Amino acid sequence: MGKNIYVGNLPHSTGEADLKELFEQKGKVESVNLIRDYDTGRSKGFAFVEMATEEDAAKAIEALNAFSLEGRNLTVNEARPKPDRGRGFGGGRGGPRRNSDRGRGGFRSRG
Repeated sequence: MGKNIYVGNLPHSTGEADLKELFEQKGKVESVNLIRDYDTGRSKGFAFVEMATEEDAAKAIEALNAFSLEGRNLTVNEARPKPDRGRGFGGGRGGPRRNSDRGRGGFRSRG
């Protein structure tokens, strides 16, 4: 299994093929995932590149972090796992609200 690398501060004109070509200079590239805006399709300025081996990933990070691409210094480092946002039922955003009238000036019955 390969090693996933985060690539940030990309010029918006950079495409998947450009990234693959750049990273293949450092080792075998398994995949490139350029993150795009859902509505416009425009690059959000970051991507994930999966290298074939840990050694290839280490070489790419060492060589390409702070590398200047179209006048922008790239941020290249090991990708971290996406944090768990707790999408369970209830307590988070969009979940059911309980006792929503308490402390908000709503109707309260008194005994």
